[in-house]
Amino acid sequence: MTYSAPFSVDLRGKVALVTGGAADVGRAISLALAASGAAVAIGDINPDRSDALAEQIVAQGGQAFAFHGDVSNKYQAAAMIEAVRDRFNHLHILVNAAGTLRAAPFVKIDEYDWRRIVEINLTGTFFMTQLVSRVMIDEGGGVIVNLASAYGHPLPLANHASYVASKAGVIGLTREAARELAPHGVRVNAVCPAEIAFPNAPLPETPNNPQGRFGTPEEVAAVVLFLCSDAARFITGQALHVDGGLVMP
Repeated sequence: MTYSAPFSVDLRGKVALVTGGAADVGRAISLALAASGAAVAIGDINPDRSDALAEQIVAQGGQAFAFHGDVSNKYQAAAMIEAVRDRFNHLHILVNAAGTLRAAPFVKIDEYDWRRIVEINLTGTFFMTQLVSRVMIDEGGGVIVNLASAYGHPLPLANHASYVASKAGVIGLTREAARELAPHGVRVNAVCPAEIAFPNAPLPETPNNPQGRFGTPEEVAAVVLFLCSDAARFITGQALHVDGGLVMP
């Protein structure tokens, strides 16, 4: 697979579902999971790019298929999960990478934009996590990784109040889901990127982090791989920053 981060794990025999899995960081995560041997279901609102990525993975010897759906719609979220189970029989890993944002000063945020951003980033993560956790409980366990952000945990981001609020909510959701699902063998963690270079990312002109550079989607994917692996089996309810040291609690 096309995957450049210097980290890999053995996920052969595992089935992973990545929402928002055909663009930006989600795409890097889908490729990384496939390169590690997992069968990957790519859920995305854009059928052209998800189909193309699934075809690329299959052409390179991996297992993948695409599903067009909107995670903010509970029925489409449920249909996505059932499609994965019909295709691969199991579901071991969920990565909630679907997300959106739109810049606007706080006093001018449009109600539609507010609702849409919160519905995709937070409500969609809730739907997918709740529905998949039921499957994982029945199957004896699993791993859920939510893509949050350093913006909202704990940093602000100018002109992105709706995005910040939604991502802060994802952290709270992650922690409570982890607490309740731990006895069932389901681990839930969050990854909090910042200053990651990809198209349309809200980046400053120069990096603000101590490393003095922008990160890559592949570097975020490497952390997701670690959390999906058995090396992280004693880690749950955590929010890991991938930001070059921008946030130092």
